[in-house]
Amino acid sequence: MDYIKNLAKTYKEEYKEIFNCIKKYKKIAIFRHIVPDFDALGTQFGLATFIKDNFHDKDVVILGDNHSTFTNRLFPETDKINDSWFDDDFLAIIVDVGDKKRIADPRFEKAKCKIKFDHHPETEKIFDIAITNTSMAAASELVCNFIFSLPSKYVLTKLAASYFYIALVGDSGRFQYGSTSAHTFEIAQKLLEKGINITDIYGKMYLKKVSDLEIMKYILNNYKVSPHGVAYYVLTNDDLIKLNMTSDRGKENVNLFSNIEGINIWCSITEDITEPCFRISIRSRDYTVNGVASMFKGGGHAQASGAQIKDLTELDSFIAALDNLVIQKEENK
Repeated sequence: MDYIKNLAKTYKEEYKEIFNCIKKYKKIAIFRHIVPDFDALGTQFGLATFIKDNFHDKDVVILGDNHSTFTNRLFPETDKINDSWFDDDFLAIIVDVGDKKRIADPRFEKAKCKIKFDHHPETEKIFDIAITNTSMAAASELVCNFIFSLPSKYVLTKLAASYFYIALVGDSGRFQYGSTSAHTFEIAQKLLEKGINITDIYGKMYLKKVSDLEIMKYILNNYKVSPHGVAYYVLTNDDLIKLNMTSDRGKENVNLFSNIEGINIWCSITEDITEPCFRISIRSRDYTVNGVASMFKGGGHAQASGAQIKDLTELDSFIAALDNLVIQKEENK
């Protein structure tokens, strides 16, 4: 299989520049998006671990908000860094996000050099070196491709490989999403060769508690389906309090509605009083939803996107826009 080598040829010059930057800067900060998911956290911790393992003189920090359930179960806590750390020249590596306003820590802007690895459509050119490829299932695919293209003396440890595998599994939907490719599986193979324990990884990634059954029960008792097969559930802040859950967990059950006959698109709609807004996760098998997401302050992949509405007065318009995707496809048959 030559998928990794072929992609490395595409980014040969960028890889050279990135590697030289990693060698050059003593201070390196790894950033990712707000409200982190498996891919954001796994890619961030995997890359930081790889750099620490191979460049012992580097001061590497991992920045951004922790996750209410993934942190300590799958990943350590992120670093709490004083502003003075950023007074010196440092390299910023930003993963899994291309939109400036969604980068979890604004101090990335102080970096002398900014590098990005991302698989979302590029919205802003704010980076000195960018590896952007929307055909990848996960940002970790791109970072791993870079790492596997380096000379063999640079090692990827079992721990770093485990982080990257979590990222890959999470954003590929356990290798079920349409973005999963032969390249995805070649990366997965090379990670497995590092001796990672996938039984342990899957067990921790998808661990459920009895309280989670109450959340699923509430969703199944309160979801709605539009006239054209858009399934959705709404979790207001009052619902979150009642269910003893944080807003970042609102999308955890969105795929309850995948593989259900008659459901074409499915969404979670969760209130976030810190914005304030309702954050939306959109999924589909057969419909391209990122266009609608962009109409509602969002974006993302063709079949997996995020959006937001200010309040529930916008909900009908949002669902109607998704319904219209189904109507248009039916009319074009």
